[in-house]
Amino acid sequence: MISHWHRIKSLILLIAPFFLWGTSMVAMKEVMGDSSPLFMAGFRLLPAGIVILLVTIWQKRTQPSSLKAWLWITLFALIDGTLFQGFLAEGLDKTGAGIGSVIIDSQPLAVALLSSWLFGELIGIWGGLGLGIGILGISLIGLPEEWIDLLWVGQLPIITPTWQVFLHSGESLMLMASFSMAVGTILIRYVARYVDPVVATGWHMIIGGLPLLFLSAQWESGQWINITIQGWFCLIYSTIFGSAIAYGLFFYLASKDNLTSLSSLTFLTPVFALSFGNFFLAESLNPLQWMGVCLTIVSIFLINQRENIAKQILILYNVLTKIFAIESK
Repeated sequence: MISHWHRIKSLILLIAPFFLWGTSMVAMKEVMGDSSPLFMAGFRLLPAGIVILLVTIWQKRTQPSSLKAWLWITLFALIDGTLFQGFLAEGLDKTGAGIGSVIIDSQPLAVALLSSWLFGELIGIWGGLGLGIGILGISLIGLPEEWIDLLWVGQLPIITPTWQVFLHSGESLMLMASFSMAVGTILIRYVARYVDPVVATGWHMIIGGLPLLFLSAQWESGQWINITIQGWFCLIYSTIFGSAIAYGLFFYLASKDNLTSLSSLTFLTPVFALSFGNFFLAESLNPLQWMGVCLTIVSIFLINQRENIAKQILILYNVLTKIFAIESK
């Protein structure tokens, strides 16, 4: 009985970060009409970074001391903090929480390509298949329907006002957010050479959040005067639960469990975002976008599990080879 309850508790903890990330997208979208994107992005980062940093101090983790450590943290903060959260909030202002989450969580595609280029990591057949499926999925989600119709009959879209609309659309901003997150994922390898990655996460949230709040003060107005009690609850939820606790749990699990298996659960984030976005915000997708969502989730799974899939197929091949060899005798 205790063992059964322990397994249930472990499963809940394993799924929790992705549930919190997905639902925080819905929470942010809920308050978007009463606030402003840059303020929300900064508010989500700064308090969460302070919470994580206080926890690292309580845990007596080593704080950064060298100039190289601070330079890498600052670069990490500007890309994975300022740019990622800025593009995310601006994109979320122009698109749905569910579809935005799918695009954001397509970042393993970019990570796979960058890792292959920078670190020589092997993408392999299954990873390559996942990349191809992912590109198709993201295209179905983000490209204008008239473009898809032209491509289907073998014609290339002409640069028209539609192109300009696409460049300023929520989908394109989410793609830029996804790429920023992918670059940040690569940068953490370099950051971790000079500072504890959890400590770096806290500092990068603080440093990355400050420019967003500064830009909000310069360019935006009425950032919080129209926010209702429910809106403040949504903001606090996305800050404490969607940032501080979710990242804290993820790093804790990453230090204890298999990172590849943990990363493969990334596809749960858009599933939660789509489900809660449909229930609370009445968001809906057209058939092409739903097809793109399914293809993108499949691609993320293939990329994250490419090594395991290759190993399982090799094992299956060896077993079948032995069986046929025995039967031939």
